[in-house]
Amino acid sequence: MENEKPIINKVASSDLITFNLEDFYPKSEIAIFDLKDFLYKGLVLKEKEFRESLKGINWNQYLNKSVAITCSADAIVPIWAFILVAVNLNSIAAYYRFGTERDLIEDLFFQSLKKINAEDYRDKKLLVKGCSDKEVDVSVYVEISRILLPVVKSLMYGEACSNVPLMKRK
Repeated sequence: MENEKPIINKVASSDLITFNLEDFYPKSEIAIFDLKDFLYKGLVLKEKEFRESLKGINWNQYLNKSVAITCSADAIVPIWAFILVAVNLNSIAAYYRFGTERDLIEDLFFQSLKKINAEDYRDKKLLVKGCSDKEVDVSVYVEISRILLPVVKSLMYGEACSNVPLMKRK
């Protein structure tokens, strides 16, 4: 056994930085406000009835949550209706926007990514982790590459033991 060489973990000893987008997943609870529940015969929104219905909502259920304001039905909904929901959420929700839940999560991801100091990654070898327990939209992967490509030495995607090289600066 004298000729045995110690096992060296090349991944652990490399200068490769693993960037896990899951770390930037939105922290606030997500809620959906769907105007389809307020439609007359599932087709159109009636102003008077809608305003009355909004008065009966316990808006505190949205306290400190991130809310997607949407209408999942194919219906005639005037723009002011979405704004009226925003008026009610304004002092309660942590964040709100028009769109789907997916739009909201993407927006929150982008807000988190804007806080990154790209200079911290200047001339580094970066691996954007590919597998995660939470769903990370393709748009988020593209956004992090847009932020970091100007400064990193190399960019890879996947896992340290099995990655796809994407860019290497000479």
